[in-house]
Amino acid sequence: MERELFPNPEERDKEVLPTERGAPAPGYAPLAERMRPRVIEEVLGQDHLLGEGKVLRRAVERDEIRSIIFWGPPGTGKTTLARIIAHRTDAHFITLSAVLHGVKELREAVDEARRMRRRGKRTILFVDEIHRFNKAQQDGLLPHVEDGTLILIGATTENPSFEIIAPLLSRSRVFVLNPLDEGHITALLRRAVEDPERGLGGAGLRAEEAALRRIAVLSSGDARQALNILELAAAIALDESAIGRQAGEEPQLGEAEVAEAAQRKTLLYDKAGEEHYNLISALHKTLRSSDPDAALYWMARMIESGEDPMYVLRRLVRFASEDVGMADPQALVLAMAAQRAFHFIGLPEGKLAIAQLVVYLATAPKSDSVYRALGEAERAIEERPAEPVPHHLRNAPTRLMKDLGYGKGYQHAHQFEDAVVEMEGLPDGLRGRHFYKPTQRGFEEEVGRRMARREDLLTGRIAERVNFPRIPPYEEDPRPSDPAMPGKRGKKRKEP
Repeated sequence: MERELFPNPEERDKEVLPTERGAPAPGYAPLAERMRPRVIEEVLGQDHLLGEGKVLRRAVERDEIRSIIFWGPPGTGKTTLARIIAHRTDAHFITLSAVLHGVKELREAVDEARRMRRRGKRTILFVDEIHRFNKAQQDGLLPHVEDGTLILIGATTENPSFEIIAPLLSRSRVFVLNPLDEGHITALLRRAVEDPERGLGGAGLRAEEAALRRIAVLSSGDARQALNILELAAAIALDESAIGRQAGEEPQLGEAEVAEAAQRKTLLYDKAGEEHYNLISALHKTLRSSDPDAALYWMARMIESGEDPMYVLRRLVRFASEDVGMADPQALVLAMAAQRAFHFIGLPEGKLAIAQLVVYLATAPKSDSVYRALGEAERAIEERPAEPVPHHLRNAPTRLMKDLGYGKGYQHAHQFEDAVVEMEGLPDGLRGRHFYKPTQRGFEEEVGRRMARREDLLTGRIAERVNFPRIPPYEEDPRPSDPAMPGKRGKKRKEP
């Protein structure tokens, strides 16, 4: 038996059916509410949970519910399943909304559950949008779920791994609800059009099959969204037919009415939720796998869903360095140019600059050698003490610094015909360590040849040397390594 949260004392023993809680009279309820499934057999698209012999179906039919979390996109039946359980169970059923209720209501629910327990009755607490409860509120639930005072049913559109505290999650079973496919949505819409009691059957409306399929596509697997579009499209069709229909002619619901009702497809997206990260992950991975078609699709879907294009561009700039890198250094230049172009043009034309960048990055040669090299350098910093800068690499703008040995042994590369010097650049503890290891892809193959030539020059393994013009050596390089470092006071340094 389900109760509206904490009813008046005189109504405490009155049964409230799941479909009646706070709902308007049936004739005035939205179509999505009227068509909400009342029994398991009416639920579409969740056969992996509710098919014959499946664990959730058995638990509902036997009234053996344990703490569970329903996780799935909007309009897939999370709240509906909770209402079906409420209608079938012998347990006391309390409903909370994490959006509307807080710690006070949680305490009252626990007190109610304790009273029921003393009477030998179980209590199921359904928390809609449970991810909206903060950590303290979830912590408040935990001991009562642990000791059996409450059986928890939570519904969430967010990944429970991120939004539900680990102790509560470990005491609950997670059931994942899938988005409804086009066939399920179309079947639901057809049922709504034909049902004379709960649907639109009494209006004498004839819906074209193509119109129903179009709604199914527009709703992106969300049954509630599909029924809302159908209801509005039906109202448009009935209004139009009332004006121009001949006597006895059936009102028609076609694709034109659907287009007017929908205006624009609503895509599932939450800038702070899991789908945000799913889509950016899809974009990044299809770029990395050099698939321009898939990368364009995910980029366009993010922007059409309302993502900030500058966020997408920031990720593309990162990709240019992380996954293309030295295989095509021009990628980073183009990424910054695309960012400037979009900032200059704005939407909608600026999307072309983003699309051009996506195609370029997807088809560019790939190398993550710079990313790995940076990681190696950072690990070396973490693993070893911070050694002093070798004296020959230090700047020596003053006499005292020179007397202390700063700059002694420094070899200026431009004094050598190949601009290559045999001079250790790392601290003593890291001598000979190599962080950057080029691949043989794209421009990085040329980078590898340059590095190999340097090694050959240093070890004298080149048989033939290229004859460069001889450069007269400097007596002393007048340029400081760090132009910002002050020179000796009172004495002007000569300009080179």
